[in-house]
Order: sequence, then structure tokens, then C-alpha cells
Amino acid sequence: MMRYTGPRNRLARREGVDLGLKTIGSKSHARLLKKLNVPPGQHGLRRRRKISDHAQQLREKQQLRYMFNLTEKQLKNYFKEAVVKKGNTAYYLAKFLESRLDNLIYRSGLSPTRTAARQLVTHRHIKVNNKIVNIPSYRARIGDIITFSSDKITKVPYIESFLANKDTIIPEWLEKKSLTVKLVKEPASEGIEKQVNLRLVIEHYSR
Repeated sequence: MMRYTGPRNRLARREGVDLGLKTIGSKSHARLLKKLNVPPGQHGLRRRRKISDHAQQLREKQQLRYMFNLTEKQLKNYFKEAVVKKGNTAYYLAKFLESRLDNLIYRSGLSPTRTAARQLVTHRHIKVNNKIVNIPSYRARIGDIITFSSDKITKVPYIESFLANKDTIIPEWLEKKSLTVKLVKEPASEGIEKQVNLRLVIEHYSR
């Protein structure tokens, strides 16, 4: 299954969850929040039908996939890696996802969305430990330092505007000084679990 590239507001409204696909504070994000609980389409105002347990598991899995901009194969591989670990599978699944380079850029406030963070990485605008890394799925380790490859990228209008926003809440497992970010602890699962029920995702893949 390919990575989703369709209308992002429509996708979030279908799931009934803000998936972090739009820049916070933008007009598009404001429109989304007003209609978040109204499914897309001409019959959107009708009451949502009760869905089966399997359908709910599928919905949670899709939400997680869309949040992190993953293909079905990528997410399933993360699950396979997490399930063989000793301990809490949900913890390891969240850890692997949160440790992705594109996610760390987003979580640290260097980019307005994970999609924008992915573009920064693939266009070679990001360094890890002073070396350019152009792989969005690169898994960061504790102590890794993330920076822009050039100060010029910070002058791009949408990046410059977003970096001026001081309201970004940064997880405690990240340390940010100016435009430099360091992974100081293993990522926690709370950020994901506020939006997605990881237990249902695991049940879906365990069927």
C-alpha cells in the first residue's frame, strides 16, 4: 500500500482526529478544527455508525500510519520488530516510530508537519552528528545531534515563519538549543497514545 498523498483535511475528518498533517495556526488547520467531528462528503452530518471491533482496530492502525506518513509495509515491519522484543510491544512500537529522523525534526519544532520534515531530510537539508542524512526513517540514538545543513534553509518563508513560533511543546526526551536538537532519552509512547490506541493496532496485526 502506497503512502497517502490525498487531501489531508479530508483524511483527518474521516478519522475524526487531528493527525498533525497541517501546520498549527494556519488557515487550513483552523478550518479543519471547525469541522473535525464532521465526516467528509454530502452526508457528513449524519451520525457515525457503530463499527465492529475489527473495524476499530483497522481505523486505529490507519490513523497511526497516516500520522507518521508510512506505507503499510513500513508500519507492519515496525510491528514485527517490536513484537519480538521482550517487554511491552506498544512501548517498542512507539519508540521505533518516535525515533525516526523526520519525526524528531517535527517533534522538536524545526518543521510544522512530519511531511515537511520528510522533505527537509530527502532534500539533504538535515545533518545528524555533522553528517548529512537523507533517509527519513533513519533511527536516531541517544546522544545524536540534529541540525540544519545550512543556515539558508531557515530563510525559506514557511520555515522562518514557523521557527518564529515559540509555543511548540517539546518532549522531555529532546533537548533543543537554538536550531540544534539532541536526543537525550529514549522516546516515550505518551505522545502517540494521546491520539492512537496502540493496543488496538497490535491486536490488528496479531490477528
